[in-house]
Amino acid sequence: MGSPAEDLEEAAAVFAEVRGRLFGIAYRMLGSALDAEDLVQEVWVRWQLCDRSKVENPAAYLATAITRLAINVSGSARKRHETYIGPWLPEPVDTSADPQLGAERAAGLEFAVLLLLEKLSPTERAAYVLREAFDYPYSQIAEIVQTSEVASRQLVSRARKHLQAERRTPSSGPEQRRLLEAFLAAAQVGDISALERLFAEDVVSYADSNGVARAARMPIHGAVKLAKVIHAWGSDFWTGADISWVEANGQTGLLLKRDGETSALVTVSTSEAGIDQVLWMLNPGKLVAFA
Repeated sequence: MGSPAEDLEEAAAVFAEVRGRLFGIAYRMLGSALDAEDLVQEVWVRWQLCDRSKVENPAAYLATAITRLAINVSGSARKRHETYIGPWLPEPVDTSADPQLGAERAAGLEFAVLLLLEKLSPTERAAYVLREAFDYPYSQIAEIVQTSEVASRQLVSRARKHLQAERRTPSSGPEQRRLLEAFLAAAQVGDISALERLFAEDVVSYADSNGVARAARMPIHGAVKLAKVIHAWGSDFWTGADISWVEANGQTGLLLKRDGETSALVTVSTSEAGIDQVLWMLNPGKLVAFA
């Protein structure tokens, strides 16, 4: 057995290997990079304090710890969303360096999926994330969420059916970018006809500001109405802004800066019907990753 310093160094090395995965699980569960980072830090403290000599599989132990913590805090996070001023959107993360965000697959990162996952129970969400993004076997999922293997399969199945029922098949990455480019061109000049052609008939616009920035306090539904709203205030929003292309949650986004300060991130969710969602992140507290 090594010295305490050597033991801690080894513990840190083990933790560093799975840190990305732990953050990826917590982020998908909570939709908040800040909250996910808090949970990762809490798991790190627990890992230092536990009797590591009795842990046969450190990666499994740490994944179990982060998932159960995320399940426990999901309830309080949802209550915060209910008192949020205006629509709540997931905090964007920069996936240009890590497209999967510590996972086997990028599943569960797109904004549209994260919004739908919000409607699931915390246990359903955990089971879906562990299976679809991280490819955990059902036996291990059952152990983590403290249920049977049969029940864990049912949790994942229900989550899949919910997402399939609520969402059209998304466009490819290049098509999503093409539609976003066309949206930017039409929005900057307030071209109502062009915007209506780009939008799915049942398009929905969500603007997240928490009252800090000027934004619609309610979602805007429908192609005709949304096109008129964008036409009405479009020039004020785009004029004078420094616009660049970024990758947020695996999708192309538009980053707006004014006087060197990040002011907005705009992206769209798309399908064969066109633009299904327009997402405006205007809350500066949620734009830290792109500041």
